[in-house]
Amino acid sequence: MNIEKITSEKLGETYYSIKHPTGLQIYVMPKENYSSAYAVFGTRYGSTDTGFKRSDEKDFVEIPEGTAHFLEHKLFESEELDAFARYAKTGASANAYTSFDQTCYLFSCSGDFDASLEILLDFVQSPYFTKETVDKEQGIIGQEIRMYQDEPGWQVEFNCLRAMYKNHPVRIDIAGTQESIAQIDADMLYRCYNTFYNLKNMVLAVVGNITPEQVLKTADKMLKKSEDVTVEKMPHDEPYDVASDYIEQKLAVSVPLFMLGSKENYPEMQRPLDHRLKMSVLLQIIAGKTSPLYKRLFDKGLINSSFGTEYFAGYGYSASLFSGESANPKEVAEEIKAEIAAFKETGISDEDFETVRRKMYGREIMGFNDIDELANSFVASHFLGSSIFDTVRILRDMKKEDVEKVLSESFDPSLYSLSVILPNN
Repeated sequence: MNIEKITSEKLGETYYSIKHPTGLQIYVMPKENYSSAYAVFGTRYGSTDTGFKRSDEKDFVEIPEGTAHFLEHKLFESEELDAFARYAKTGASANAYTSFDQTCYLFSCSGDFDASLEILLDFVQSPYFTKETVDKEQGIIGQEIRMYQDEPGWQVEFNCLRAMYKNHPVRIDIAGTQESIAQIDADMLYRCYNTFYNLKNMVLAVVGNITPEQVLKTADKMLKKSEDVTVEKMPHDEPYDVASDYIEQKLAVSVPLFMLGSKENYPEMQRPLDHRLKMSVLLQIIAGKTSPLYKRLFDKGLINSSFGTEYFAGYGYSASLFSGESANPKEVAEEIKAEIAAFKETGISDEDFETVRRKMYGREIMGFNDIDELANSFVASHFLGSSIFDTVRILRDMKKEDVEKVLSESFDPSLYSLSVILPNN
């Protein structure tokens, strides 16, 4: 077993990187003065993984949209007690989530950590699917899909993704569609589970009032050795241009919602961490709450405090997003585009760059006090091939010229898509 102690002298933080004999990568960050602990068990399998090829098979297999989310729901069940009922006995608070690129199972507790970790490692490694339970779940998830069809914040985002992307499954709701989940059966769930829930494709992160020895004792007891199999994700034939530059929908809102997306095209399938951070800094310079654009739009009454930005990236997709509420979304979109064009002409001031860089640097340092955020960051960093200390280092060393370079390469005027939710009356 390979155990490495990794310390950042500048941050005064230490974690342990453990390569378990079963193939699972484990990260443990003890926090001596904390009363609670938080654990995340994640797999590199999300909603956009609609096709794959195992290393022991010749051909790619296509699977219905929504399968990863469906599988997340089903893993909590067993022939006896479900996982939530078991956690009720230890007093832990448990949950799970599926994103575009990963599925994670988690719990937090202030006592009986060993028993709670044992439950986590047990139920995630113990799939139980039958035709009857799958049929029942199709009805439950079908209701969830219908509910989100009336959720304005959800729809404005996925409409924007549908406008930007023609083929990539990022354009499809994480839960799938009524039609796609109807194709899911127990055999398909087992096939996906046995492919993506291989411990070599997974990671365990634990932060809080625990020790590496504690975690390893339970891991040695519960983890099952994985097959020597790797998985290749199916590439998506996504064209350069956007599907549509404008899309709108009417729902029960009092003020229109909008999301302006700027699609990126990138020859590699995964944007590296340094690029993501440079883009995040750039978006704050352009449209953050201390930017001239934000103040101008706010003073005109075109936006309110809900306005924000996000750099959105994953396997085979990346985009800059601007969203909020506005009585005139089209005018806001044109103002944003004009501001970006002006920055491309004039460049970024030293003061604006340093203000945003220092703010984000300070926020990352403060994040080391949040055990929930830290555990999830371990998972995200691992799947990106980076270290949890890399974000602070990159922000510390970032130069204005680095950000101006990504500005010059981004925001193609032909790749904007505007999504609007209008009041239905």
